[in-house]
Amino acid sequence: MAYTTAHWGIYETRSGEDGLEILSWHEDPDPSPIGLSMAAPELDAVRITRPAVRRSWLEQGPGANPHLRGREPFVEVDWATATALVGDEVRRVAETFGNEAIFGGSYGWASAGRFHHAQSQVHRFLNLAGGYVGHVDNYSLGAGRVILPHVVASTEILLDMHTSWDVLQQSTDLFVAFGGVPVKNAQMSSGGAARHRVRPALDAMAQRGCRFINISPVEDSVPVAAEWIAIRPNTDVAMMLAIAHTLLVEDRADRAFLASHCVGFETFARYLTGASDGVAKTPGWAAEITGVDADRIARLAREMHAARTMINVSWSLQRAVHGEQPFWMTVVLAAMLGQIGLPGGGFGVGYGALNSVGHGNAKFKGPTFPQGENPVKAFIPVARIADMLLDPGGTFTYNGKTQSYPDIKLVYWAGGNPFHHHQDLNRLMTAWQRPETIVVNEQSWTATAKFADIVLPATTMLERDDIGSSGGEEHVVAMKQAVTPFAEARDDHAIFAAISAHLGFGEAFTEGRTVEQWLAHLYEAARDRAGDKARLLPPFAKFWEQELVDLAPMAAPIVMLSAFRADPQRHPLPTPSGKIEIFSETVAGFALEDCAGHPTWYAPPEWLGSPAAQTTPLHLVSDQPTRRLHSQLDASPHSRAGKIDGREPIDIHPSDAAARGVVDGDCVEIFNARGHCLSTARVTAGIMPGVLRLSTGAWFDPDPTSGLERHGNPNALTLDRGASTLSQGCSAQTCLVDLRKWAGEAPATTAFDRPPFVAPSDRRPG
Repeated sequence: MAYTTAHWGIYETRSGEDGLEILSWHEDPDPSPIGLSMAAPELDAVRITRPAVRRSWLEQGPGANPHLRGREPFVEVDWATATALVGDEVRRVAETFGNEAIFGGSYGWASAGRFHHAQSQVHRFLNLAGGYVGHVDNYSLGAGRVILPHVVASTEILLDMHTSWDVLQQSTDLFVAFGGVPVKNAQMSSGGAARHRVRPALDAMAQRGCRFINISPVEDSVPVAAEWIAIRPNTDVAMMLAIAHTLLVEDRADRAFLASHCVGFETFARYLTGASDGVAKTPGWAAEITGVDADRIARLAREMHAARTMINVSWSLQRAVHGEQPFWMTVVLAAMLGQIGLPGGGFGVGYGALNSVGHGNAKFKGPTFPQGENPVKAFIPVARIADMLLDPGGTFTYNGKTQSYPDIKLVYWAGGNPFHHHQDLNRLMTAWQRPETIVVNEQSWTATAKFADIVLPATTMLERDDIGSSGGEEHVVAMKQAVTPFAEARDDHAIFAAISAHLGFGEAFTEGRTVEQWLAHLYEAARDRAGDKARLLPPFAKFWEQELVDLAPMAAPIVMLSAFRADPQRHPLPTPSGKIEIFSETVAGFALEDCAGHPTWYAPPEWLGSPAAQTTPLHLVSDQPTRRLHSQLDASPHSRAGKIDGREPIDIHPSDAAARGVVDGDCVEIFNARGHCLSTARVTAGIMPGVLRLSTGAWFDPDPTSGLERHGNPNALTLDRGASTLSQGCSAQTCLVDLRKWAGEAPATTAFDRPPFVAPSDRRPG
């Protein structure tokens, strides 16, 4: 018996007669089934066997026929050829255009192992090659990451100090969840989940008598008994403002806390009452926007005031146009209640988003593969990649500063699938034709690999030695190689070491260490900085022998911002004032039309109350899937078992289905001006009328002629624009569509098919 760890948990592995057997960790109270399929034989069919090069690129050189990406056959080559091709291309682009012409794409979720962390590996390589254009923030939390430091603290600080579940179990009387507490998201943590605690914690809270209120377009966003308040997507801020208005006019706001721990409330109060803009943010005003009864909004304000209340906002709410506002307003609403820093009260920005949020555990900085320093200072917000490729030299604003998009000639991607997580994938396909070369390290033939010029086969976490560790969890795991690498797959480290050697800096990349030596070096460095926790961390040799270190004995309860509440002078916040900034002079000073100096209701360009709803009358919600992480393991039996007729299902209310002649199980087409995709209808009263839900992660499968996406990928439809000129975050949840029953025989899906291959010719670029 051995251990391994994946983003969705610790697993036990053993060799059996039928190959590798994977079991849930026996100490996990709510294990995720996702990882049980990691070694499924069905995954071999989508694996990349050998290095492969798109035919035109191989025969004619960089930039040849970019419109054929995703349509043209590949030629398989040996590793020596592939290494030379990639190395020479990196050198050519750097020498001809400069390193600002290289984009280093990665998204960090490729492996829970801290050494074979593809993002760290590719960035270290590109830094040694002279630098690259990188990204800031992430798709999950782009708007929140930018606004929260202006208001209270960075997301990194806040996520580490969320009030722990054991405290909530003891002290919280009312849990108000805007966007729910999606336990399916909490199956994972970056770097690997350990004991899954969210569902058991919610159960314990409910058993103690805590009330849950789920404010969401879908009923199942909270996995325990809860009052469901159905709300139009993208309108939560209007409801929060109306709750705040009720607290203010009924003298239920904690004026003492607002005066001692906050700045700018009086300016915000003028907005609430309408003194500044002529519109009072009353429950009646909010009811017309949100579809929630005005009396229920007012009563909720009183209930929140009368109880020890935790307000939680899901990450999905800020993945929208004006996504900064719900996070900012959540903090302001909690401040008005005056319970921030008290056990069981205050706010959360992501209970249920990750397993690690709300753990009262022993946190320490685990092993980290060093990336080095990037000489190139140009960057983009992560969700603006299509803008960058389509508009080289164009400008964008980010966090109050104006930046320029570089002119990218080479994209090197390792550890991510942009044809999963980006929006408006038809637009991305157009943008993807602009670079001269796209290189991808990949394990499987995802759309990103199929749309590349050079594809290098990478190993999976089961095929290499590594160390699993997450700063928000309580474990360190010796991830011993469980199976031999598939076909000719190589570790990312080995791939980059070989290319580095070709370019003349191989020794600098590897520092002369083997993988085993790197693991020992990184582990001992983490142990040195672990402080008092080091007593639970044995030397590397002993750790590798015992395979699992559990830091749970170091855990202690946490109450978020308790020190700040007790003494804001001695424990100030990292904001300009040291206090909660209900009104931010900094943000106001940016003079942005779409992000004022305090929380504000802005009507998004697409929502059920907009003129656009006349032609596209359904709001599409695209949430995290239950049976995979993002698009990982979509080809596994576990993920495929959740599909209906081979497509990702879409939830639709019975009234919307009846109006379109759709019944449960029908093949349906979802469409708007950006694209169209196929899905299978799942008719349910657990979603409000006017709203559809299509989970993300189905591998992108566009028909090369019609553009029809055949597999149920919602990003064929979603909006690709920045959340605001402040954050430029992802805005996928702002999306109107329509739906109709598919006429005739539905086309087959090809997402899991390998691309075509041809034999090499004698032609090579000169």
